[in-house]
Amino acid sequence: MRDNTVPVDAPGRLRGLGVDEFRLRGGFWGGLQAVNATATLQHCLEWMERLGWIANFDRVARGDTDGERPGWQFSDSEIYKLMEALAWEYGRTGSAWADETFVALTERVAAAQDGDGYLNTCYGHGGQAERYSDLSSGHELYCTGHLLQAAVARLRTAGEDKLVEVARRAADEVCRTFGADGQDGICGHPEIEVGLAELGRALGEPRYTEQARLFIERRGRGTLKPVTLLDASYFQDDLPIREADAWRGHAVRALYLAAGAVDVAVDTDDTDLLNAVERQWARSVERRTYLTGGMGSRHQDEGFGEDWELPPDRAYCETCAGIASNMVSWRLYLATGEPKYADLMERTFYNVIAASPAEDGKAFFYANPLHQRSAAADVRPDEVNPRAEGGVRAPWFDVSCCPTNLARTLASWQAYAASVEGDQVSLLQYANGDMRIALENGAELALRISTEYPRTGAIRIEVLETPSDPIELRLRIPDWAEGASLADETTAYAVEPGWSVVPGPLKAGKVIELNLPVDPRFTWPDERIDAVRGCVAVERGPLVLCAESTDLAEPQAIETLRIDTTKLPLAEGDGAIVRAASVPVDPAKQAALPYHSTPPSRDRSAETSGVRLIPYHRWAQRGSAAMRVFLPTI
Repeated sequence: MRDNTVPVDAPGRLRGLGVDEFRLRGGFWGGLQAVNATATLQHCLEWMERLGWIANFDRVARGDTDGERPGWQFSDSEIYKLMEALAWEYGRTGSAWADETFVALTERVAAAQDGDGYLNTCYGHGGQAERYSDLSSGHELYCTGHLLQAAVARLRTAGEDKLVEVARRAADEVCRTFGADGQDGICGHPEIEVGLAELGRALGEPRYTEQARLFIERRGRGTLKPVTLLDASYFQDDLPIREADAWRGHAVRALYLAAGAVDVAVDTDDTDLLNAVERQWARSVERRTYLTGGMGSRHQDEGFGEDWELPPDRAYCETCAGIASNMVSWRLYLATGEPKYADLMERTFYNVIAASPAEDGKAFFYANPLHQRSAAADVRPDEVNPRAEGGVRAPWFDVSCCPTNLARTLASWQAYAASVEGDQVSLLQYANGDMRIALENGAELALRISTEYPRTGAIRIEVLETPSDPIELRLRIPDWAEGASLADETTAYAVEPGWSVVPGPLKAGKVIELNLPVDPRFTWPDERIDAVRGCVAVERGPLVLCAESTDLAEPQAIETLRIDTTKLPLAEGDGAIVRAASVPVDPAKQAALPYHSTPPSRDRSAETSGVRLIPYHRWAQRGSAAMRVFLPTI
């Protein structure tokens, strides 16, 4: 039995959880999800009302489109991402507010839809540019893709309703306009592909899957109008997806395209297309991904750099790119069952996605650098912020794609915590809560998971209810977890990274204790990453740690800090203490240019002291600060 609230319900053997199958009970992710529900959703709604982005739909409905339109041409998509978040929140909790807000937004969106199904507030009406007149930068199909994803969330959590009908009509209009006999065009920002594929699955409509396939096959011919100073790779329009070996260009665009390609590959049994995305994932993770799981090292195009181009201070690592990375990894996991995809998801969840929101859920990081050279002071506390980067979380951005993307991700986080395949259940992400998982023939498996992970590595799994037929429970042992162990009432033994099957029989009352080694450890970068050669990072379980100037007696000393790697880091809370020295700059080395005729001295006898490192996801929560993940060694 497949739970109908599963966000990505691929037609293969594996499925994730429905949003109602795992109830979080506090803990790391339960806390983030609660703040999302009580603060972030309302925050996003209020900002988009305040700026007039939602009212754009009202203007189209009234025929009042001759004046200036607030927001960028893609602002419609933010309303749709918020609606998706509201749908998952309603499916997760039954929240009356989430449902009522969703219905109210649906009425306003539906009123703006044209008679033939076209729906956009920036194009196609009086005083506006014609429909699809700027496929490179107009984002019309991109916006439609997010509309379709919102409708899928609503369909899976509440059934057929007005928004689902709006989405169906919008998808039909896209198929008529861009089908095999229509315009031979693509959107500059991929998203319509994954939206069509998801809606096609949800409604059992193969025309939508076929249209997604057409869009994917058309890309890579250089048909989009170039953006100044950028080339066709920005749009992933330089090379057909089947021929590419790595992701390149704008990171979010590349990853949304890859997610849609996996959906189409699975739905059409296209092994070659699936293999192409697997190949791109492997090369990009190996050579173009930050320690945090972040993707995108170039600010000029929010994009991927070349192999090994991973500067920590210029890391862009957009929050949306982290979310999109997990969209791809999740689909690849469902298609292949390989735990490496869930490993990357865990890294990205804790060190990119969890890093974005402020503790109150009302301010966000857009970019996520691994080195902030100085405390930032240019964030406007109650205004739209024009800059995406900076060392302070901002309440809203001129391009505010990340807050709504974060909202829909947190509202559905539990869906990615486990997978089901026949009589096998696999736990993928560990969090405090209660699972009640629907199996075949109406049977259920109920588990209670108790843990303070990732602060500690102890994970207690109590079996509350099992079906009459045998059931297998597998646990993902993270790739970093050398020295993990598993125990039940009678045995205890070591387990290796990968899969560990819980010894049967699985009966109510059985208790399993998984212990993951979360002691702090040094992590050295590949020597081909020039920007951090000679440096080291510290990790603790799935958490990347960082030094923050807030914890230093002299905040400016963060630039001269050197770690002594002969002394192992010690655990402190969910962070660590390392031995380090501040090695001052030799005054004799001061010159007109920052280059010298003699090499730097390395005083390995320098007196060291304990320096606190904190989880990267918490940096700048105590105020603006300088920060470093990779630190030079003594």
